[in-house]
Amino acid sequence: MKISAAILALAVSSANAFAPSASVGRTATNLYGGGNMEPVDRTMNGIDDNLGYEAFDPTAGDSPAVARNNNGGVWVQQRARPRRNRKSAGVRAMVRENIVTPANFIYPLFIHDEDHNTEIPSMPGCQRHSAESMLKEIGESLELGVKAFVLFPKVADDKKTNLACEAYNPEGIVHRSIRMIKEKYPDAIVCTDVALDPYSDQGHDGVVEDGVILNDVTINQLCKQAVSQARAGADIVAPSDMQDGRVKAIRDALDSEGFTNVSILSYTAKYASAYYGPFRDALDSHPGFGDKKTYQQDPANGREALIEAALDAQEGADMLMVKPGMPYLDIIRRLKDNSDLPIAAYHVSGEYAMLKAAVERGWLDEKDVVLETLTCFKRAGADIILTYYAKQAAQWMKEDGLY
Repeated sequence: MKISAAILALAVSSANAFAPSASVGRTATNLYGGGNMEPVDRTMNGIDDNLGYEAFDPTAGDSPAVARNNNGGVWVQQRARPRRNRKSAGVRAMVRENIVTPANFIYPLFIHDEDHNTEIPSMPGCQRHSAESMLKEIGESLELGVKAFVLFPKVADDKKTNLACEAYNPEGIVHRSIRMIKEKYPDAIVCTDVALDPYSDQGHDGVVEDGVILNDVTINQLCKQAVSQARAGADIVAPSDMQDGRVKAIRDALDSEGFTNVSILSYTAKYASAYYGPFRDALDSHPGFGDKKTYQQDPANGREALIEAALDAQEGADMLMVKPGMPYLDIIRRLKDNSDLPIAAYHVSGEYAMLKAAVERGWLDEKDVVLETLTCFKRAGADIILTYYAKQAAQWMKEDGLY
């Protein structure tokens, strides 16, 4: 709620009704855990006597900038003092508006058909996981309170085609992984990416003809992919392709096969961003030609996201996603203000890599900047946060006793 100028003026003008009862020169309570705690003479009398020049005295004159209270101490006649709600960790926690917990996270995991893990140079700390490592990572994350995971596969080149038929192979890497996760951790929430680019020899999210991504033909393939993932046990399917009408088609396809409880997390406002490079390194899925600007949104456009959100909601989406995250906090807020559906933010690979690079150089404190970043998503309106920091952030939160 905005406070009017009149109310603020009233608060200030009435501040001289009562003076603080604190005694002059008392030792302040150490609320900050450090610093010089020698008593300060609150009268401030004589502190400039030996400067060798004449300093301005805010308490002097007919219209002093600073008054004196009943005890002679300097006093700014301000009744409303927002700092009172920040004076200690306990008070700050009591009035905190937004709190992030591991339950808000979806943890993206890269997987491949190898018996070993492979480091991703542009994403320090992330790996392409073997099946065994994937299960171990999920088990450890579940213990920390992270409940949801989304799988992104690196597919062998000899399985990639323009029609991306491998995307709906029931024995494909994603489908086998879903079954393994559900068998070992039945309470884990498994999300899947619905898009053709990991399986496409063109590196695009759809079927290509003469350099054009075919919207309706692509949706035909996406419906097969989503149903096959639901059959394998996926709890949530997340179409990231940005084809027009795909949410309705996927919803109808799922419902017609009896998967009415499988949720759709739609990549509603997915922008044609430069922040995706490390992700494409991880999946070896860089576009084979051109870019994705004919189907992903223009970074210059904000209102357009509201069109996409309205369509996705009408077509049956259960949750709406904004991607990337930090550079698009305004879009998260727009969707939050205009939709009753839960809003997700994807803290994408480029954002992750930027933080890692600054941390490696000693420019940022990793824990502090990551937890602040995740809180910013929540403050902007995100209910769900996809982040490669999910497990590490959950560990930090546990260590700090935040949950």
